[in-house]
Amino acid sequence: MKIDVQRTGGFTLPGEAGHEELTLRLAKTWGADVIRDSDGTELSPEILEAGYDIYSTICIIREHNDFARSHPECLQQTFLTTSPALAAGGALVIDPMQEFFAEQFRLNDTAEALAYWQVWDRTAGTLLPAGAWQYAGGRVTIPQPEPFHSYTVSFLAWRLWEEISMYNHVTNNWQKEHLMPIDPRLPQAQEYLYNWLESWCKSHPNTNVVRFTSMFYNFVWIWGSSERRRTLFSDWGSYDFTVSTKALKDFESEYGYALTAEDFINNGDLHVTHMPPTARQRDYMEFTQKFVAAFGQKLVRLVQGCGKKAYVFYDDSWVGVEPYGPHFAEFGFDGIIKCVFSGYEARLCAGVPTGTHELRLHPYLFPVGLGGAPTFAPGGDPTRDARGYWCRVRRALLRAKIDRIGLGGYLHLVEGYPDFVQYIADIGQEFRAIRALHEAGGPAGLPLTVAVLHAWGGLRPWTLSGHFHETYMHDLIHVNEALAGLPVQVKFISFDDLARDAAGTLAGVDVVINAGRAGTAWSGGAAWESAELVAALQKWVYEGGVFLGVGEPSALPGHGDYFRMALALGIDRDTGARVCHGRWQFEVKTVPGLLPAGSGVEGLPGLYLTDGEADVLQTDAATGLPTITAHRFGKGRGVYLSSFQYSDANARLLLNLLLWAAGQPLEQPWLSDTAGVECAYYPDSRCLLVINDTEEEKTARIATPGEPLAVTLPPCGSRIIEL
Repeated sequence: MKIDVQRTGGFTLPGEAGHEELTLRLAKTWGADVIRDSDGTELSPEILEAGYDIYSTICIIREHNDFARSHPECLQQTFLTTSPALAAGGALVIDPMQEFFAEQFRLNDTAEALAYWQVWDRTAGTLLPAGAWQYAGGRVTIPQPEPFHSYTVSFLAWRLWEEISMYNHVTNNWQKEHLMPIDPRLPQAQEYLYNWLESWCKSHPNTNVVRFTSMFYNFVWIWGSSERRRTLFSDWGSYDFTVSTKALKDFESEYGYALTAEDFINNGDLHVTHMPPTARQRDYMEFTQKFVAAFGQKLVRLVQGCGKKAYVFYDDSWVGVEPYGPHFAEFGFDGIIKCVFSGYEARLCAGVPTGTHELRLHPYLFPVGLGGAPTFAPGGDPTRDARGYWCRVRRALLRAKIDRIGLGGYLHLVEGYPDFVQYIADIGQEFRAIRALHEAGGPAGLPLTVAVLHAWGGLRPWTLSGHFHETYMHDLIHVNEALAGLPVQVKFISFDDLARDAAGTLAGVDVVINAGRAGTAWSGGAAWESAELVAALQKWVYEGGVFLGVGEPSALPGHGDYFRMALALGIDRDTGARVCHGRWQFEVKTVPGLLPAGSGVEGLPGLYLTDGEADVLQTDAATGLPTITAHRFGKGRGVYLSSFQYSDANARLLLNLLLWAAGQPLEQPWLSDTAGVECAYYPDSRCLLVINDTEEEKTARIATPGEPLAVTLPPCGSRIIEL
């Protein structure tokens, strides 16, 4: 079947007033059908009236400094805490703001806010009563501290500079007024923002799509006063920036109990997404989600009532939106846009229940990237960067349909980079070809369903707490990245799901993956206290399922085995209690074709076989300890990897292990025999799409129901074969 691939469409270009000729020329070169503005840019009448659809970017809670100055009580807030201060003799005086970026935060020392401040003796783990400390002149004094105990002050602070504006200022060397974030939880702020948006819609007749830069609350990004440690804390899924005195009072009224500063500060750790959520944290998240959805729905309906579509940008101020949560449908968004570095982020976007799914590709058109390395600046190579990102994203696009792609940033920066301009044109056309295949009918997949088990489950599939470069140290993000391009069905389940209905949750599942460090949301932590959970999973494996553990799966001290699923896995980890115990000797077992050349994982100290029955498939070269094992358990199997790092070879390693453990052959139709070369067959169009994820020319043999195909691809190349 001949696939009709359009030469234009599905591409959003960032335009820029003052660069009209460049904007309109590149719109044609890249096949754009939409032109958008970016933070800090405008579109001139020449661009607006050039016949393209127009996206207008709105961050509804910023760019209202006049209102913020006249209504300072409407600024957004957060709880902060000081580092522990040592009482070495006499009264202890603490400056709460000493460590924090003064341009971002200001103490909220109103009487209403002071009622929520807390001073802790962290050495003793006790909260000081109100009479044991005083506040005056921006300082907290503890007159009679316990000598050589450490103390912290937890306090409310106003946020003076919206964090994405702050980042854009610093990254692009802007000399502009700092934008302040408004909290729409206050009725006067809600009224102002609604009226402002209504006026804005009427004054922008050329706008087809209002792109909400998420909604109201940014992910948490706390900057420090020292340039040596500018980022004190950053978490893409944290709700700390949603708090205010009104929120705390409204929560208490609705839920019947009061939250305190410590519920947010959590002994200085905050509630990072990598840790299992508490019951109070879940209540507060639900409370916030309901508010964000209720007011967000009013704004979306306002936009749609003005004849425009409403898209949400699933980054920046997304907190409370939760695209896979129970309230997302209430917004009524027409589309979602996700900025992506990796394949798992593309899968995250593709599965959101909304109309249009669009990816904002990297690199952004900024002088430097997120890590500070040059992009469109001396020393940068944006074409290299774009190629690397596209190869990771593209493999996910084989499996899930995306409707649109585009860029963000400042278009004038591409002048002087003609190779980048041409490469983006090539990406645009390649994307349109992949999209056309999906539109004709989805890809064939293997008869294999994988369930990833962690504390967040289906509420937060495919992600951890940020982009790949922010969460690279966690095994699970590497597993997610590998799964994103594999031809298997993937679902995400939580420990709560298993507690409610283990049999129903696991129905149709072939493999359960549990990966992560002990105590994290990903491994599970205290969820493994449940004997019922352990028994249900052991029963499921014993009756034919596969439990694949990575790192410290099911780890929980105090139960004999450190891994609660050690019986199924046939391997456990000694944390120091078993140094006097003997160890099973073993020989490495070779399974033909199972471990691709170049694959392998890093070792973990203390691993030992539990009953000597596990097959050791790979060991650590330095220690000789097992790194990959498999263990028969009844009719099922436990598979263990001491870690997992994404690579082309390891992505294929994971697929091989999934197939082999589930009793399926390694050679399957529409699989390549070469790591780094992947393919998808689209039965309705009878087309095979083959991609090369590597920077080298590759020749691969593709298995088919008939004769195998030999395909040679250039570095990062692709090919559609009509069969």
